[in-house]
Amino acid sequence: MISLKKYMDAAQNGSLAYEPEEAGLATAALAAYRSALSEMGSYSQEACPALGAGLRESLGKLEASLSPPVKPETLESTEKKVHEQVQDWGKKTSGHYRKQTSEVKELLIVMARTAESVGERDQRCAGQMNDVTTRLKTIASLDDLTQIRSSIEKSAAELKTSIDRMTAEGKAAIEVLKKEVSTYQVKLEEAELIASRDGLTGLGSRLWVEGQIERRVKAGTPLCVAIIDINGFKPINDEHGHLAGDEVLKQFSGELQSVCRSADLIGRWGGDEFIILLDCDLPNAKLKIDRLREWVCGSYKIHGRNGGTKVHLDASIGLAEHLRDETMKGLLARADAEMYKDKAAFKARAAAAKA
Repeated sequence: MISLKKYMDAAQNGSLAYEPEEAGLATAALAAYRSALSEMGSYSQEACPALGAGLRESLGKLEASLSPPVKPETLESTEKKVHEQVQDWGKKTSGHYRKQTSEVKELLIVMARTAESVGERDQRCAGQMNDVTTRLKTIASLDDLTQIRSSIEKSAAELKTSIDRMTAEGKAAIEVLKKEVSTYQVKLEEAELIASRDGLTGLGSRLWVEGQIERRVKAGTPLCVAIIDINGFKPINDEHGHLAGDEVLKQFSGELQSVCRSADLIGRWGGDEFIILLDCDLPNAKLKIDRLREWVCGSYKIHGRNGGTKVHLDASIGLAEHLRDETMKGLLARADAEMYKDKAAFKARAAAAKA
């Protein structure tokens, strides 16, 4: 076996003396490397939606620069850039999550300080109450009616002042806490929204979809899962570039949203795969999927490297209904298997059409 760089060195110098199968191996290795860059970008976006989109775009550009023929120096430069960009993304992602953790810690500290402040206030007010109580006991031993009245009036005034102060301080402490909690609640809701959405298409993220499936499985309500895979998506990326591929994914997502009901949950499962949760039985789900297939498959207009063009999209779809006592993993495995059966049938039809 030969290294990818060594093969390219020989190819560039015109001294290629490898067997055809070795040349094919190097070509396959380059294709695998490009695919790895693309997948790395997709998974980085899933790992950290807030920062992954930038790395995905950068790796997509590097992947596009490796279109054959590739010079050895281009490969070396690409490897160096990939290392630098992934390392930089890792540092930024670590800082991003540290910041989120720090914000939660700050909120907890604010709540602890507020509780401490309330405790101190209550202790101070309790002391004032004790003073008033002691004075009232003293009043009980007085014989002079004038002195009794004067002492009662003074004690009542002090008691009212103490209660008014406690009420005012309590309101102030609560207002401060409300303000702090509101600020952090907004931040946490924003972070939760980012985590629940796919950065490219705006559909539900994989983690969010899995959570929705788990909820329905526990509830035991009717549920069907459809996994959708775009057929021939990789050639679109190779021929027209990753930006055109992203445009296809966005348009395809829009068509899915158009044909599905508002009650149907749609998510991006990863790469060019999507998932739909249908709260119905299998016969009704099949009717919906048949209508969906007719709607989303067809011609799409994109802007590639050579300007505007049209591409035809087909999709393989696997549908499975949740069985009693079945786990989420089992349900998804069956839907995935059905999708691959549909894909095999599509390839067989395409081969027959060419014959």
